[in-house]
Amino acid sequence: MRGLLCWPLPVLLFLLQPWETLSQFAGPRCRTGPLDLVFVIDSSRSVRPFEFETMRQFLVGLLRGLDVGPNATRVGVIQYSSQVQSVFPLGAFSRREDMERAIRALVPLAQGTMTGLAIQYAMNVAFSVAEGARPPEARVPRIAVIVTDGRPQDRVAEVAAQARARGIEIYAVGVQRADVGSLRAMASPPLDEHVFLVESFNLIQEFGQQFRGRLCGKDLCAEGRHGCQHQCVSTPGTFRCACNPGYQLAEDNKSCLAIDHCGFGNHSCQHECVSTFGGPRCRCREGHDLLPDGRSCQARDLCNGVDHGCEFQCVSEGLSYRCLCPEGQQLQADGKSCNRCREGHVDLVLLVDGSKSVRPQNFELVKRFVNQIVDFLDVSPEGTRVGLVQFSSRVRTEFPLGRYGTAAEVKQAVLAVEYMERGTMTGLALRHMVEHSFSEAQGARPRALNVPRVGLVFTDGRSQDDISVWARRAKEEGIVMYAVGVGKAVEEELRQIASEPAELHVSYSPDFGTMTHLLENLRGSICPEEGIGAGTELRSLCECESLVEFQGRTLGALEKLTQNHILLRVGGPGWRGGVGPPRPSAASLTAHWPS
Repeated sequence: MRGLLCWPLPVLLFLLQPWETLSQFAGPRCRTGPLDLVFVIDSSRSVRPFEFETMRQFLVGLLRGLDVGPNATRVGVIQYSSQVQSVFPLGAFSRREDMERAIRALVPLAQGTMTGLAIQYAMNVAFSVAEGARPPEARVPRIAVIVTDGRPQDRVAEVAAQARARGIEIYAVGVQRADVGSLRAMASPPLDEHVFLVESFNLIQEFGQQFRGRLCGKDLCAEGRHGCQHQCVSTPGTFRCACNPGYQLAEDNKSCLAIDHCGFGNHSCQHECVSTFGGPRCRCREGHDLLPDGRSCQARDLCNGVDHGCEFQCVSEGLSYRCLCPEGQQLQADGKSCNRCREGHVDLVLLVDGSKSVRPQNFELVKRFVNQIVDFLDVSPEGTRVGLVQFSSRVRTEFPLGRYGTAAEVKQAVLAVEYMERGTMTGLALRHMVEHSFSEAQGARPRALNVPRVGLVFTDGRSQDDISVWARRAKEEGIVMYAVGVGKAVEEELRQIASEPAELHVSYSPDFGTMTHLLENLRGSICPEEGIGAGTELRSLCECESLVEFQGRTLGALEKLTQNHILLRVGGPGWRGGVGPPRPSAASLTAHWPS
């Protein structure tokens, strides 16, 4: 009650008056036909408590004007800030009372404003059949209503375009401090029918009345005056024409033309492309078979008919063949044998984000990802050395560069790492790496050996401290820096951490489950065909070959010194007509060298 007394009187009166008198939309209940309707609600920290309460009541009032039911309008609600939370999916409730109860129990997240992340969740999850959306072949309109009060902290244009391309109609509702440019980037065309800007949360019911009017518009397809050659698809207040499979919409947006799929040039067929109603199909020339990828062709039994010499696998390609290597190994210069990354030697330190935003199940995916990197490295004391540092609010060396000498030992140690689950002090981690991780005390090889030093930073969010000083210092120290970002990682910070050019040193994945596609880029960067340090040979000074080589160089130096000594005696004041001690031979010196 004390909190209520601190609020302005008009706000108290607004919250205390009966909702039915405030925003119950006039008129009979809207009969729209089947709809899948998802509300995407901004619950960032900029939305004040009484404003969020107004938005909650707006949703309840709007529900009372819809024809809700399993065969009519299905409703889902998600809220977002720096993360996305499903309040209830499309298939959860068939009764309006249950939906209202869930909305009234809603607790705001009160963090950042990741609107792009919310749109991606709506597209990939909220409108999925598993969440209760009807399948695409049912042709039930999919409508997303995004309500926000600020500027997104991530990119929205591209993901919104993908959502619209999948048939999701987007209404963008901006309240008070909303960015109009972002609203227009999200909404479906025509923008004057899908973009709404409301001066305050108190007036949001005005949008509810307009939106209800859109949903309750006439079914223009049913009136028969649409002029569509093949199909008419009703959407609230309007319609669009669609074509049967194998056809595309003409410029008049009504007529349909047969599609020449092969004419688009994107079929990737190795031999021939054949256009069908179902799309492009690849066909191979006589004597060849189509491979399972549907594009490539191979000569029949070519690998079985020649002595290909492939160490691992032979793959026929038309009238030729090529050799393949298993995952984590590279094809050598002879085109037949396989090996792991062997071009040069590397001291590699991985900085792994262990902050609470990563979550335990995702941290296990990160460890698996690190071990997949280890799989393509030639881990050994003389080859690639690997160290691992975890950071959150503090920094912890899980194991230094000099501890493990095999890939199996490194992978076992990675799996044993325990998740910290605290803040995100990336700058502190970079400092630790520069000052400690690449020291000889922790297993880094001396700078005189010119072994490349590589740092790979893995993070899923914005750093809570400054990274600029130690990101710069790392590169000044000659460390080649890579930055891998996932989910809410900030592109500006990734670029600041990474070496130039950023295109080769920055990688990003929208979620932890799809990180594996980054491995190929990292393999090509950390293990280039002709990279820094390529051809560097490090040998133990105790090996026999090294001793023999050292012995030879020493004998040569001694022989040269002996020659100089004799010349000095011959030309000096103590010379007696060439009388002097005999010059020692290389053979005599060798006889006294320990074998």
